[in-house]
Amino acid sequence: MAAPGLQAAEQIVLVSGAFRRSIPVADLAHLAQTGEARGLLGNLLSLSRQNPAEVSKLLNQKVTLPLVLTSRLLNTRIGSALLERLARIIAPLSSPQTGVPALRSAVILGLNQGNGTLTPLGFLEAYPVNQMAISIPALISLASKASSISDLVRFFSESPLDGLRGEPEAKPAAKAP
Repeated sequence: MAAPGLQAAEQIVLVSGAFRRSIPVADLAHLAQTGEARGLLGNLLSLSRQNPAEVSKLLNQKVTLPLVLTSRLLNTRIGSALLERLARIIAPLSSPQTGVPALRSAVILGLNQGNGTLTPLGFLEAYPVNQMAISIPALISLASKASSISDLVRFFSESPLDGLRGEPEAKPAAKAP
């Protein structure tokens, strides 16, 4: 639950042009607790052929992060760039220009409320405005690039970045005189 006196996301608003549909965060919380989807959420999961039990597991998936370090990282240039990209997908409905501080706040507040752990539901409950908009076109664009991102991650993790991973670099063979 959100700290006393703070707002929390009450509605997730799916937005695509003039199309808008709201899903109450309470329905997501119900799904996370019971594995049972209701209302529009139930309809969306059925249409997309998603198993409510699997979505429930995702909503309860915990990530443990050190609060101070995470706060510092989110305030670096790299952290801000990541938040800016994410804010193109998720932002307050009434003031999308405040997406970066809202995301930063939700992560930090969520970690604080979760004693160093954060779940997707905890993130939503810590999001500082009552209506969180999710841009469907931006989300679809990100999903279409996901395979290329995983390919990029695989490339860097399997390539000879020995110096960055802390492994000794192989030295080139000396040339004969």
